[in-house]
Amino acid sequence: HVFTSHPRKPLHKPNCIVSTCSSKQTATMLKQAVQVGCAAVFGYGLFKTIETLGKRGTQLKHRVYARVGLLGNPSDGFNGRTISLSLENYYAEVTLTPARKVELIPNPECDPSQFDSLASFAERIKVHGYYGGVRLLQATLLRFYEVCSEQRIELPHRPFTLSYTTNIPKSAGLSGSSAIIYAGLKCLIEHHGITGRFRKVELPNIVLSVESALGITAGLQDRVIQVYEGVVYMDFAKKIMDTSGHGQYIEMDPSLLPDLYLLYCENPCDSGKMHNDVKQRWLKGDKEVIAGMKELADNTREAKKALEDHNHKAFADFIDRNFALRRCEDHNHKAFADF
Repeated sequence: HVFTSHPRKPLHKPNCIVSTCSSKQTATMLKQAVQVGCAAVFGYGLFKTIETLGKRGTQLKHRVYARVGLLGNPSDGFNGRTISLSLENYYAEVTLTPARKVELIPNPECDPSQFDSLASFAERIKVHGYYGGVRLLQATLLRFYEVCSEQRIELPHRPFTLSYTTNIPKSAGLSGSSAIIYAGLKCLIEHHGITGRFRKVELPNIVLSVESALGITAGLQDRVIQVYEGVVYMDFAKKIMDTSGHGQYIEMDPSLLPDLYLLYCENPCDSGKMHNDVKQRWLKGDKEVIAGMKELADNTREAKKALEDHNHKAFADFIDRNFALRRCEDHNHKAFADF
């Protein structure tokens, strides 16, 4: 049975179909419904099928917030523990618009192609480097296609354009790259009507795999907090990771936090390169690096307890201790001099 909210108008694009057909008839009907742009399909046992229809013809926008690695960073990439929080002030937003072909639209500020002079071009490259956000979207598209192929998820033919905006300070350690990637991934998943095919806990791994393909050395922390939002305690112990393929993620009450102030550097650097140097030493079994990462992890666990006990003084001391380890103020851990 086909209904329309405008019964006096010609029924070219019905907005609702209610079916009592057999499963074979229903499958044919659903295919036809998608082709005519049907807004909703109802029927006994069809709720999972409804989800797979997606929102064909609908422009999508997804926003992902910046993150602050409050404690434990960078031990998330070294079987450690971290506490992170999402930051509403800064975010990346990706827009997906249905189109005739797949197209990635550069951001005029992040991917400029015109400059006032050669000098302004040189200054831009010196400060921001050669890469903008388009390569992040390219890698996201490719990885999305690969993951769907690996899981035998058949994707409907729905071309689109992707564009993005961001106000996250570049290379300031606020996870601007992963924010663009995850916002793009959310658009792709919804556009293709496969929201229910991925568990929440799996999404950070997919985002991380995109960055790994680009040669960015990082851990799961940033991607986890951007998926879960709020405040999250994460345990990446080897036993947990080996067993489940992901860490243990415990969402915490943001009201437990004291007032916090964010400071970031005006002259940023590529943290991925520094992580890469330490990662190589860790993989080679460097005892100083291994001991330092364990101490960062233990410090984070104690900080979580202080936070839950509303002991803000102790919590602040644990934050200081975290920075001391990374700045090599503790002379027993020279391995962190790079940080």
